[in-house]
Amino acid sequence: MAKVNESYEAMVIYSLNNGEDGVNALNDKFKAMIEANGTMESVNEWGKRKLAYEIDDQTEGYYVLYTFSAKPEFPAEFERVLGITDGVMRSLVTVK
Repeated sequence: MAKVNESYEAMVIYSLNNGEDGVNALNDKFKAMIEANGTMESVNEWGKRKLAYEIDDQTEGYYVLYTFSAKPEFPAEFERVLGITDGVMRSLVTVK
C-alpha cells in the first residue's frame, strides 16, 4: 500500500540581488505553495551566509530550510518550480 504522506526537507538558497524584499517575497511564495499542497512542519531561516564557492558571481546567499509532509507527487513539482524561479540560486529536496 502506498504512503499517503511522506516527510521532506527542502534547502533553498536565495539570491541577494533583489534585496531583502525579494527574498521575503520568494520565501512567502514557497511557504504558501507548500501549505497549499501539504503540511508545513517548520521553516528554519538560516539567513545570509557565505557560499563555499561563487555562484553566478555571487559570494553570499540567503539560506532557508523547509520541513514539510506532502503526497509523493508534490516534491517533483516543487523542485521544478524552484528550478525555474529567478532568485533561487540552488535548491535540494530530500526525503526526511
